[in-house]
Amino acid sequence: MSARSLVYKIANTPDEFRQIHELNYRTFVEEVGQHPPNPERRRIDRFHDENTYYICLSGTRLVGMVCTRDKRPFSLDLKLENLSSLLPPHKKLVEIRLLAIDKCRRSPQVFHGIMRIMAEACLVADYDLAVVSALTEKGQLYQHLGFRPFGPVVGKPPVFFQPMYLDRGSFMALADRVELVSSATRDGVGSIP
Repeated sequence: MSARSLVYKIANTPDEFRQIHELNYRTFVEEVGQHPPNPERRRIDRFHDENTYYICLSGTRLVGMVCTRDKRPFSLDLKLENLSSLLPPHKKLVEIRLLAIDKCRRSPQVFHGIMRIMAEACLVADYDLAVVSALTEKGQLYQHLGFRPFGPVVGKPPVFFQPMYLDRGSFMALADRVELVSSATRDGVGSIP
């Protein structure tokens, strides 16, 4: 997969949303085992209509995604009692969810690209704190990106999550971490040169 063929943008077409539901199914049903299978092989997130999806495309094919949502209750509110009391002081909170990269297309380019455009958009929206439910086996990766663990591990067998947060300074570091020219914060589309 050539870096020149990757496009980063905010999802906005019916085909992109169809591919999001299919990647969501492959990742969180088939790979992670968090949800039961269904014959349609699509997983439409319960907060789909409120999510903003940051995606990576190779041509017209969805390669990776992550989303944000700033309406409460968050999915983490449903896993942790008294979420707000566990967080540091903040003014504007967002939840980061559904990080998924196609199993056959995983690469640092895709991962860092979608995380970067998401972080840039969060800075523009003036969020100063983000929360995430990180799969426990991916905790070190999230910590490497600047996330800090808080509260108890949540979930039920076989899937457990570590609640984590990212502050504004870490958003800024994440947005600067990858050498990527992106206009995602201006028009929702960016590409790797």
